[in-house]
Amino acid sequence: MEYKIVNNVTNSRIEAKLDTEVIGLVDYELTDEKVMIVPHTEVNTKYEGQGIAGAMTKALLDFAETNGYRVLPICPYTKTYIDRHPEYHKLL
Repeated sequence: MEYKIVNNVTNSRIEAKLDTEVIGLVDYELTDEKVMIVPHTEVNTKYEGQGIAGAMTKALLDFAETNGYRVLPICPYTKTYIDRHPEYHKLL
């Protein structure tokens, strides 16, 4: 299975897409204070356990870093991902 990760800026979310189907997403909200609030991560149950949430979260954090945002992880998955990847600790 080959999916792609895209930043859907219009809907403020990172998406994992398989052809035209959205199989996962990470919602975010950008504030005027350059903070990215991350409330939710979701992967279609049919595709769980394949690293999709991790790939989307990495894309999200790379986007935040590239654009100078600090990250406020409300989502437990995002918080755990950052805890396990020290290279992203500076974004907190």
